[in-house]
Order: sequence, then C-alpha cells, then structure tokens
Amino acid sequence: MAQTTLPVPPWIQPLQQRDQKFVDSYMAQREHILRDGAIPAKYKHLMTMIVDALQTHGDGVKAIADRARGAGASEAEVLEAVEVVYLFGGTPALVTAMNAFTK
Repeated sequence: MAQTTLPVPPWIQPLQQRDQKFVDSYMAQREHILRDGAIPAKYKHLMTMIVDALQTHGDGVKAIADRARGAGASEAEVLEAVEVVYLFGGTPALVTAMNAFTK
C-alpha cells in the first residue's frame, strides 16, 4: 500500500500566505483521512475522484486520478471509477429528465 504526502491543492494555496496555520491543519486532517487504513488510499482517492467528477471539478478529477495512480491504482481501476461516475451522474440525470414525458 502506497503512502505519499499529499500536495497542497491549488484552490487553497492563496491562504498559505494569509493563514499558514489553517492550511497546515487542513492538510494534516486531509492526509490523515486519505491515508491507507481499512480502506486503501488508492480507493479513497478513487472515491474522491468520483465525487469531484459528479460535482464537475474537471481539474480536480485529473489531479486526483493521478494521485490514485500514484497510490497504486491501475488504469483498469481508474476506468471503472469513471464508469461509476457515469452510472451515478449520467443515468440519474436521464431518469430525472424523463419526467418531461410524464402525464
């Protein structure tokens, strides 16, 4: 199981000069949560990738997919996570849209 130190995400970097203590606290908590545990880190990264995709955070998806690969996720695992995104992002939206045809 791979262990890595997570990079500071670009979206929080503006806070580094304003409140480094807060950023350090956030990063420590993030590192703790996304470490290998009962759920391996690679799966935690794939889960966060799915959430970012569902929330349409394209840049986040790319960065998180790369972290998942770095934590040991295979291309097949990344692909299956992308398919889960479609299932829960694409299909439910289609089901909701079908209400346009109900009487």
